[in-house]
Amino acid sequence: MASLHRVVVLAVSEVIGYDLCIPPMVFGNAADEEGRPLYDVRVCGLDERPIRVTAGFSATVDHGPEALAEADTVIIPGTRIEGPRFLGTLPAVLRDALALIPSHARIMSICTGAFVLGAAGLLDGRPATTHWAHADTFRRLYPEVLLDEQVLFVDDGDVLSSAGLAAGLDLCLHVLRADHGSDVANRVARYCVTPPWRDGGQSQFIDRPLPEAGDGSTAATRAWASRRLGEPLDVAELAGHARMSVRTFSRRFRAETGLPPRAWLIQQRVQHARHLLESTDLPIDRVAAESGLGTAASLRQHLNTAIGVSPLAYRRTFSRTPTQ
Repeated sequence: MASLHRVVVLAVSEVIGYDLCIPPMVFGNAADEEGRPLYDVRVCGLDERPIRVTAGFSATVDHGPEALAEADTVIIPGTRIEGPRFLGTLPAVLRDALALIPSHARIMSICTGAFVLGAAGLLDGRPATTHWAHADTFRRLYPEVLLDEQVLFVDDGDVLSSAGLAAGLDLCLHVLRADHGSDVANRVARYCVTPPWRDGGQSQFIDRPLPEAGDGSTAATRAWASRRLGEPLDVAELAGHARMSVRTFSRRFRAETGLPPRAWLIQQRVQHARHLLESTDLPIDRVAAESGLGTAASLRQHLNTAIGVSPLAYRRTFSRTPTQ
């Protein structure tokens, strides 16, 4: 019998407690239909001392850095370690630990764990992300990294990174889905009481100045449009409903939602299509029409862009009604 894929979580003091718990929860609960585990998950530190956690306590882990030498996947949760986080340097003990990772291993970071990968030079010339609140610091320390703080996670093959905190859950579920399919990822997501997939990126969570209250808000127009997704709406019609020029409406809309009106409209239509696929047995072309996406081909394209699956595959996985 082949050995299990080994996931090693490297806890670097002072580690973000929330991030540290995500990989063991996701990969540790992944099992096949017979309930057999799919991963061997281990947590290690840089030495034998307890690891300081940001939540005000210390944790004792079962393994030292030697566990990294046998890893198939290495995950580095968020950390406040001084060198990578604030100076752009990599302590020798951390450099030595990372050197133990096999060349074939997949490497992932959660939140500010990306600073460790940046300090190690593992992200130079590659796309990556981290928590939006630390993006300016990251970009200053590691200018060679192609940082995108707008997304929830980045999958660049053998090196992956996620945004802050809960985005680590999104990344781990994404990897689980890539490794073993939607059924396994969906079971783990259900156990964790979390959506199997979240639309959008970090832009919806980034702090922005609040728009002025009153007639300047686009909230009423968004609510109006949400009830008419099957109709051929465009930006000009939305602006007209809000009694603004297209330019003013687009600027205010983006300030409030983090998205241009057209992108928001497509996002809402895809979400509605997913709801129809899950809760009805409508033919695919009817789902496309009622969600405002036009044709089955258009629905297929938008759904594949959003979550990487076809309408039929999505319905098979998530449908609450019998499939024809």
